[in-house]
Order: sequence, then C-alpha cells, then structure tokens
Amino acid sequence: MKIYARFTLTVALFAAALLVVTLAGCASDSGGTQFGEALSLSEPTSIAAIMENPEGFNGKRVLVEGRITEVCEMMGCWIMIQEPNGSETLRFKVEDGVITFPMDVKGKMARAEGIVSVKEQSVDEQIAEGQHHADETGGTFDASTVTGPKVRVQLNGEGALVN
Repeated sequence: MKIYARFTLTVALFAAALLVVTLAGCASDSGGTQFGEALSLSEPTSIAAIMENPEGFNGKRVLVEGRITEVCEMMGCWIMIQEPNGSETLRFKVEDGVITFPMDVKGKMARAEGIVSVKEQSVDEQIAEGQHHADETGGTFDASTVTGPKVRVQLNGEGALVN
C-alpha cells in the first residue's frame, strides 16, 4: 500500500509540475499572455501614423499597442486595437486557426506585431465584408453606406502579447 501511495504522489507531483511549466510557457515576463509568435520588435509604431500614411507602411513589419475593442466572435481570428491616447483603430488579423483570441481579451491592452497590408476594396468586397462582420457580431449592416471603393488597412498578425 505504501508503494501505491508513493506512486500516486509522484504522479500527482509530476502532473502539477507539468502544468506549471505549460502555463509558464503561455505567460510572459510582464505577466501577459503570448498569442502566436514571440514579439521581435521593441519600439511601437503609432496606429495613427500607419493610418495617416498607409502606403508608406505597406509590407512593413510593425509593432503596435493599444486597447482591444473587439474580438472575432466566430473564430477568434482577429482583434481591433485602439490607439492608447486616440481614436484610431487597426484590425489585427491572423489566418483562421493560427491564433485564437478568447473573448475575454476584449478591454485588455495588447502589443501586436505583424505586416501592414493595404488593399483597395471594391463596393462588392466592402458589402460582403460588412455583412460578414454583422453576422459575426450579431449586428446589422446597411449596404447603402458603401458609396465607392475604399482602402482597407490591417495588420497581418504574427504575434501578440495581451495584458
């Protein structure tokens, strides 16, 4: 019986240690949760600067920071990040299944890194995206608000640290 008790205790301690190591891999030194790849840049670029000159940032790797204002409700494949001291927002999008953001990150601060993507969207593309977004969020979309082509700027995400 003593051998069985020792074996059970050893297995329990091993499982607890494995859990601690696993959880430590998800947390950063600053207490945040890492999603995707580790951040490689240290100096953030303001979202306002990107939005003022999107073509100047197109294809470039940047680090942005701000508050998460929205999360994809269907697959957790994107978040909207708002400039800390402003109203500018930028969509941080990952390929479906690569990173899954839980809904509870909404309202938290994020440092996110990726490649800026600038794309002109046709009226039809905007309507399809607007309807898809409304379906995801349970909202509505008024297609009559689309009046012509527009430029969509987003960050093709690679990694994010959420606090």
